[in-house]
Amino acid sequence: MNPLRLLDFSWDTVSAGSLFSGVSLPWMSHLTVANLTLGLGLPEQSVLQPAWDYLLQHHQAELRSPLFPVVISVSTYLLLVTLYTLLDLLAPSWPALNSYKLHPDRPVTWDNIWTTLYLTAYNHLVYIFPAAVGQWLWRPPIPLPRDAPTLMSFLLGILGCMVVFDFQFYLWHLLHHRVPWLYRTFHAMHHQYLQPFSLVTQYVSAWELISSGFWTTVDPLLLQCHCLTAWGFMVFTICVSTEDHCGYDFPWSLHRLVPFGLWGGPPKHDAHHRMPGTNFAPFFSHWDWLGGTNMVPTPSKDKYVEEGLKGRKDKGA
Repeated sequence: MNPLRLLDFSWDTVSAGSLFSGVSLPWMSHLTVANLTLGLGLPEQSVLQPAWDYLLQHHQAELRSPLFPVVISVSTYLLLVTLYTLLDLLAPSWPALNSYKLHPDRPVTWDNIWTTLYLTAYNHLVYIFPAAVGQWLWRPPIPLPRDAPTLMSFLLGILGCMVVFDFQFYLWHLLHHRVPWLYRTFHAMHHQYLQPFSLVTQYVSAWELISSGFWTTVDPLLLQCHCLTAWGFMVFTICVSTEDHCGYDFPWSLHRLVPFGLWGGPPKHDAHHRMPGTNFAPFFSHWDWLGGTNMVPTPSKDKYVEEGLKGRKDKGA
């Protein structure tokens, strides 16, 4: 859509993970995953090295700043929600675009936009900004390794973080739906919107924002990823979480590119907002398959759900 860093340490989901990415640990200079070649005879020199050398030569001060992860994650999120919000505003008068909406008859209103934008701004000002300033004041600059990760280790590192995060957040999400007190206290706010749009991504409680950011930050540390891989994972999670809430089913959406129904995507997460007992995993579908919570949206199921939701208060678009 990071307690360690509020005490010490994006999403979100998202940008909250950036709160905790300024830690100086050995994984930033000595990599295990980064040196894997899987026996494929890949060259030692990474194809990412020229770009990494350029960044170190011209932007090392910015990269070493504890504020850098905050800036890159918040910028990524704001760029994406701005793009999707423009599409939401254009869709009612653009039939070709509106046809890709999951709910073409439910346009996003200015009231929806201002309500979600207000909470997003509040969370950033009250939680993310103070934590970022604290890091900037009290944490030393981050040491950066001279060598870039290999392309293989960069991709495998992001994939590994995705697999670990997927399991962690599936359990967290399931728990916050199955325990009534947790749901009412921390997660119900996010489900006020039955048909999500991009700004709903961070329409969350502080606890949910911090929890998502915690795992986003800790997982690259656990897997001893290169800092470039950690930043790549952070940006990727922001892109995926925003896409999951965007309310569009484009031909290039990830769930259409990943085979065998392994990826969730906007249709499944949209179904989760309308049928909260389904589709808990943030990325892949295998935990929902194994847990009996997987639900593939179909027109007949959508009609059944809409009938069941009649009379329910819907704050959503």
